Parts: sequence; C-alpha cells; structure tokens
Amino acid sequence: MSEARDRGAGADEAVAALDIGGTKTAAALVTGQGVVLDRVTAATPGTAGASAVLATAADLVHRLRARAPGTRVRALGVGSAGVVDSRTGRVLSATDVLTGWAGTDLAGRLRELTGLPVAVINDVHAHALGEARHGPAAGHETMLFVAVGTGIGASFVVGAGVLAGAHSAAGHAGHQPSPYAGSLPCTCGGRGHLEAIAAGPGLAEEYARRTGRPVDDLRSVAARAEGGDDTAREVVRLGGTAVGSAVGGLVNVLDPHAVVVGGGVTGLGEPWWRALRDAVRRETLPGLVDVPVLASTLGADAPLLGAASLAWETVA
Repeated sequence: MSEARDRGAGADEAVAALDIGGTKTAAALVTGQGVVLDRVTAATPGTAGASAVLATAADLVHRLRARAPGTRVRALGVGSAGVVDSRTGRVLSATDVLTGWAGTDLAGRLRELTGLPVAVINDVHAHALGEARHGPAAGHETMLFVAVGTGIGASFVVGAGVLAGAHSAAGHAGHQPSPYAGSLPCTCGGRGHLEAIAAGPGLAEEYARRTGRPVDDLRSVAARAEGGDDTAREVVRLGGTAVGSAVGGLVNVLDPHAVVVGGGVTGLGEPWWRALRDAVRRETLPGLVDVPVLASTLGADAPLLGAASLAWETVA
C-alpha cells in the first residue's frame, strides 16, 4: 500500500472519494472547492472477490478519516470499473478482472462499511465529471471525454450530469466499428472495433504483426519509436489516426462544446496527438471543425474529483 499527502492544510468539511479499478484502488478527501486534502492507494484484490475489494476500499476511507480527525467527512463518492447503475449503486456487469463484481450492491455495501451516504458511478463517467468541473473543459455546458488506455471508453457530460444511457452502458467508444481495425478480434468478442487497433494492447499487437517481433507492451513500442524505429512510429501515428477518426464521428453526432482526451496512450506524445487532431478535422462537419480537442490535465485525480462532486450533491 502506498500513500501520499497532497496538501497539508486541513478543512472543517470534506467528502471521501474512491476510484476502484482492476489493479489499483485510490481514495481521497476532497473539499467542496475540489481541493484534494489527502490521498491513499492500495492494490485492488480483484481475484479475491467483491467482499475483498470492498473491504480494501473501506479501509482506505477509514485511514483517511483517521488522518484527519478535525475534518467532518460528509459523504462518499465512488467511481468504479464495470457498468454501474448510478440510480441504485449496483454493478450491472464487469470483466473478469474483478471476480464476482457483477451484481454487487456497491452503494449499499459501502454505506454499511463506512457509515456514509454513498453515490456511485462508472469510473470513466467519474473521470469525465472531474475534467468537466475542474479540468480544461470547466465552464463548458457540454463535453465529450474519451479515455484511451488498456481499453477505450467515453462519456458525454451535459450540464450537471453525464449521459448514462437507457441501460447505464453509454460510453463504450472502443466497441464501435473502425475502418482501421479490419476484422481484428476485440476483447468484447466482436471484430473490427476501435479498441482492437487503438488501445494500448492493440497497438503493441499491431507492431508485432508488422515486424514479427513481439513486444511486452505499449511502452516498448513507444521506446522504439523514440529510438527511430520507423515501424513503431507508423504504429503510433496509426493509433492517433484511428482514435481521431472515431472522435470526429462522435463530434458530428453529439456536437459538444469541447472534447477532452486522456488515458495512458496519450503519453505517446506529439506524433500521436498530431495524427489524432488531423483525423478529427478530416472527419468533422465544416461547422464543427473549431470544437477544441484538449488534453486531460488532471491525471489520476480526475475520477476522484468527479466522484467527490457526486458526493457533495448527496449532501447539498
């Protein structure tokens, strides 16, 4: 378990926030102004079952409260991996990375474990709320957020909330068809989806297909691109182009005031971003070419800030 204090100043009131992912769970105390007072993290015991994951999450909240005895913690906001019904706080479906996570009454169980009012949302939606309220898109009425990492997800922020969809499943941007993916198999069981060619694992696999030389992960491709490997550079540009093409199509459908792109793959640098922005411009309608495409600035704090904003709404 690792922990780090962001700001030493205390506060009379705060909310707790959780970001529950497949490999790591983070928790923070956040003021009403979006200031992170303290944070702790732990490895997510994803294969040990839902009870173990919840116990780890609750323990992080207890640790934060113990370290801030003068702060009244009002509520708990949670951003969680999986398809989450934010109205009930229940996980509707999840991948095998979190064993037994589907069906978990996340809000109810954490309420029992912490004694706090609990608001729950999908982690990508939480990330989007953080970016919309405290990041580069703050002040815009609508914002499209796209996360490009091990998978590809999206969220559309409208006013004070996110578009969750009729089945709480809105935002699976990685599972739309992409002309750049051909018939490549996707993690969802389909073929030819954006995630298969533009997510981190997809780009690593594309490099291996082109060269016949398997690589450990996307970091290896990035290092080779920086070292002058032409194939690696082509793969980096391909990833940016594929994401940009999809973003341009989403801009045509949603007409957002701004687009924010985040996630680990964005660390591929300027060649990736240039390819993405060029593709967005090629795909968007003439009246939408000026929609700004912005880089996430909040990093790992974004989902915590988004979850915290939901927690504050429960006590408003």
